Amino acid sequence: MKHVTLRRLRTFRAVVDAGSFSRAARSLHLTQPAVSLHVKELEQECGLPLLERRGRRIVLTEAGHELLRTAQGIERELKQAEDQLAALKGLRAGRLTVAVISTAQYFAPRLLSQFCARNPNIELHLDVCNRAHIIGHLERDDVDAAIMGRPPAELAIDCEAEPFARNPHIAISGPRHPLARRASIPLADFVGHPFISREPGSGTRELIQALVERRGLEFSPAMVMNSNESIKQAVIAGMGVSFLSLHTLGLELSAKTLVPLPVAGTPIVRRWYLVHRQDKRLSPAGRAFRAYMLAEAAQLMTSFMPESPALRDAGSSRTG
Repeated sequence: MKHVTLRRLRTFRAVVDAGSFSRAARSLHLTQPAVSLHVKELEQECGLPLLERRGRRIVLTEAGHELLRTAQGIERELKQAEDQLAALKGLRAGRLTVAVISTAQYFAPRLLSQFCARNPNIELHLDVCNRAHIIGHLERDDVDAAIMGRPPAELAIDCEAEPFARNPHIAISGPRHPLARRASIPLADFVGHPFISREPGSGTRELIQALVERRGLEFSPAMVMNSNESIKQAVIAGMGVSFLSLHTLGLELSAKTLVPLPVAGTPIVRRWYLVHRQDKRLSPAGRAFRAYMLAEAAQLMTSFMPESPALRDAGSSRTG
């Protein structure tokens, strides 16, 4: 293994991440034959096959899994060294890698944009993904921080989860829906209309389902969708009512293509959390980002809310 190069390890990781040699070649700005050659040379140096084809899929062999863990560890050590050298130079610089739950994509880019404008020497890497992918990032220790709606209790490792803002969830309909003209709506009336729900396991679905079942009512969605955007378009089209995070609805509420419904028991307010591993040695960039989020994110997010005072109040104030 003494002749293994960092370049070959990075090529190998790119093939694993992309799931194909051609996509890895595009991401690395190399030719596909060059990528194949790097992997072949790496396999020769290891003395074992690292990848194998199963139909159209490329999967890791046992040796491949072992080398991938090693490559990931090397990348982490190099990044930590880079961050510590920047700290010794007195610079707030380096790379910042943040994973964001998909529901937070409606506000996170604006928060990150302001942070980067104040810290132009920081190189930002952002991954907007689902909960399972964020859990994977934290397990592998390949992100500095994650923005989530629920702390990752299912992780075997200890994480620090710090609340930085409120996350109100509200009932919605289209403006022509019969419920849109009501001043108050019992929960039974709301769920009596066709309800469009997120998929099982979604935090949003768990919130409304728990509320409905606590009242002794049956939770029986008419439709299930795994995308907030799909749900919003379905509600706008008059296919039913729904229940979503207020932070996903800014444009539609401002344009009045969706309206909030005064349903008993709502809004339900959760929290947004900034999460990192407890054993994570935060870089200067990571520390600066944490300080910014805990001090300023809640107020900035309030400014992103629709102009309705009631809706702005639902999303305002920092939580502890």
